[in-house]
Amino acid sequence: MTTTITAPITGTVVALAEVPDPVFAEEIVGPGTAIDPGQAQSLTAVAPAAGTLSSLKPHAFVISTADGRGILVHLGIDTVELSGAGFELLAEAGAEVAAGDALISWDTAPAREAGKSLIVPVIVLEAESGDLKITPAAEVAAGEGLIELA
Repeated sequence: MTTTITAPITGTVVALAEVPDPVFAEEIVGPGTAIDPGQAQSLTAVAPAAGTLSSLKPHAFVISTADGRGILVHLGIDTVELSGAGFELLAEAGAEVAAGDALISWDTAPAREAGKSLIVPVIVLEAESGDLKITPAAEVAAGEGLIELA
């Protein structure tokens, strides 16, 4: 059975190794990829798969899928330091979500002004790098296929 994880935001796909945080770049949390939203002033992060919204913070969320995988989406690097500035939650933790459901609205101005990277890691928890086939597309729109899980 193959599971498709879609892009939670629109932007340029970049290798996880290029993320300016060793916890993500060295796959300490798990394998995946990242998306650079470029100069986007605001964006809406959507669910990359159907499942339970097991964790929801202003800057990140985890979706637990039916096959037992967790998908972590982290909006920006070190954005937890913004104490929620620029983020608006559009869902509640514990909710059942469908792929494409809007979860967080993000005004990127506070992150830019604080000098934070806007890159968005998309991590598959409880997985190995060999389990993932990452879409090589340079540009991806929210909702388009990003990762195939074996």
